[in-house]
Amino acid sequence: MESAAMVFVVDDDPSVLRGLERLLRSAGYKVEAHASPRAFLERAPSEGPGCVVVDLRMPEIGGLDLQEELSRRGFPLPLVFLTGHGDVPSSVRAMKGGAIDFLTKPCDDTDLLAAVERALERDRQARAARAEQESVQARFASLTPREREVCLLVARGLLNKQIAVELGAAEKTIKVHRARVMEKLGVESVAELVRLVDRLHGS
Repeated sequence: MESAAMVFVVDDDPSVLRGLERLLRSAGYKVEAHASPRAFLERAPSEGPGCVVVDLRMPEIGGLDLQEELSRRGFPLPLVFLTGHGDVPSSVRAMKGGAIDFLTKPCDDTDLLAAVERALERDRQARAARAEQESVQARFASLTPREREVCLLVARGLLNKQIAVELGAAEKTIKVHRARVMEKLGVESVAELVRLVDRLHGS
């Protein structure tokens, strides 16, 4: 079962932090507030979907630095930036880094909540894609070395008799390997197998 979505709020202004926490809780979100990026980075990574609402400028570590650090650590949570000092270079850098939105304080509550919902949906989709990729990799890992060879040759469009020649094996042996490949990968057609191989290689 999927863990409940969590909105992390990071802002060094106590009044802003309290206000954002109240707003987000009133909208039905689970919220965890942190007075600094350092405090946020010290917590364990979230298991379920989430996003970060973060101030752009803070002492020691700013919002952009936090974005880069999360990416470096392999915790690519979507970020929604809030700032009282917006500028074009910062907003461009944030959006290039994958930010969902770049809002100027004081921002409209509706705009903020809409940005948070977009961020959470982006994270849900990213997690689902990662889970699917891990499933594909696990299925391929279950193949024997010979089954992998047969799988890749089938994906290239070779017939059983051609694969038999390629691998120096009997055609009936190739048929057995091919059947096992289809079963282990959970596919029923060559077209499905080709799509799976393409996905494995990031096509």
